[in-house]
Amino acid sequence: MNDMELLCIFTPTYERAFCLPNLFESLKQQKALNFRWLIVDDGSTDNTEEVVESFMAASPFPIEYIKQENGGKQRAHNTGVAHCENELFFCVDSDDVLPPHVTEEIERQWSDAASDRRIAGLVGLCGGRDGKPLGTSMPKGVSTLTFWDLYYKYGHKGDSAPIYRTEILKQFPFDVEPGEKFIAEPYVYHQIDQHYCLRVVDKILMTREYLSDGYTSNVRKVTKENPIGYKKLKLMYIRYSDTLYLQFYNSILYQVGCILSNTKHGSAASPHRFVTALAWLPAYILVKTVYR
Repeated sequence: MNDMELLCIFTPTYERAFCLPNLFESLKQQKALNFRWLIVDDGSTDNTEEVVESFMAASPFPIEYIKQENGGKQRAHNTGVAHCENELFFCVDSDDVLPPHVTEEIERQWSDAASDRRIAGLVGLCGGRDGKPLGTSMPKGVSTLTFWDLYYKYGHKGDSAPIYRTEILKQFPFDVEPGEKFIAEPYVYHQIDQHYCLRVVDKILMTREYLSDGYTSNVRKVTKENPIGYKKLKLMYIRYSDTLYLQFYNSILYQVGCILSNTKHGSAASPHRFVTALAWLPAYILVKTVYR
């Protein structure tokens, strides 16, 4: 690896050969080429490999391509982290693109933050194709925060763009259940929150649009197909909840996971058993309506 490659831009992909060229073009337009592009192909049956080979022949930056059996985005993420030797790891999905200033901005921000070992990485904004944030801006006057506090203390709305030290991600792999393929990214991010914080970057670091086959457009379907992972994620949320409202809200979602996974007596595993027991009825109503 070139010593100048600070950043690994990691892209997990599955049957997305049609949109990878847009991401590649945005990477070629970066003002700072201090990165390598690591692509983990999660068992695609389209022409993804041929498309990536064409990129390699014309790329001004290194590209690494790994193909594995289909196991879901989080298993692909684990593979990417395990193979990454760069200091920073930035997950950029195949349907995302980067504005031209992004790698230069990451380098500038990290030069000020890298020496502080309490900081696990950076967190910036996601934007739409119109260049506006997909949600709210970062909280004003806050230079560092946890991913949890970004959403549950400061009330951030919409997606964000976290970038982590690779060495820290290696300590917190995704634990995907056998027979399932998904557990949401906060499963890792909130574990890291218990030990580190993130430097705030109040700028758009990636832009995206939501495709019809993506997770955001199919969140209920994905939850029903991966109920054990969903239950495990929401149990973690209960443990980290610092208000009664969050304990009850996350208990409802945890009980949804319990019902969908046929888990009996789910409240027994909760650190707030009474609150979680009370959450069973609204969870049951959700399962019979929203998740039917």
